[in-house]
Amino acid sequence: MHGPASPGWLLVALCAATGAYCLLRMRSGVEEQRGAAGGEALMGFGMAAMAVPAVVFSPPGWVWPAYAVVFGAAGLRALWAARSARHHLHHAVGAAAMVYMAVVMAAAPAHGHGHGHAHGASGTPVLTGALLLYFTGYVLLTGVRLVPVVAVAGGGAGADGRAAAGWGDRPELVRACRLTMAIAMLAMLLPL
Repeated sequence: MHGPASPGWLLVALCAATGAYCLLRMRSGVEEQRGAAGGEALMGFGMAAMAVPAVVFSPPGWVWPAYAVVFGAAGLRALWAARSARHHLHHAVGAAAMVYMAVVMAAAPAHGHGHGHAHGASGTPVLTGALLLYFTGYVLLTGVRLVPVVAVAGGGAGADGRAAAGWGDRPELVRACRLTMAIAMLAMLLPL
């Protein structure tokens, strides 16, 4: 991240907290919840590491290709999982954004400025713009969807008398987690 280090550290904390919550969601009793949570934890921790201010730590050159490989594999896994659950397409787009940012960082001159700063031939403005549009739309749509879920989920037991889902399975927390990562992705894509 360029500019003051404080916003970079806030982004690190936000992404790491989201990754930690997603790790806790992996203990869910719902199989699909566990699988999605693992990919989201990887994304949260990867974004946290990528957002560390360059004045504090400038990673060696091999880190960016490693990021591209890891998130490329995560994207392929998400595409495979999208055959049965549509929301995995969002995970694939997020992984593609991480690959894109890693490629931009690898192409940045001497990795000098670090996180999120590449201009000219090393960046692809059309791809950056498309990703910004996607994540902005996702943030707005998820925010709108989150409001009714919070209002409905306030009760202790469901209409059928069964106990409410565990806190890791609550849909409003899952959506808030995804919303948080999408907002963080926007913050990381803006400087490109």
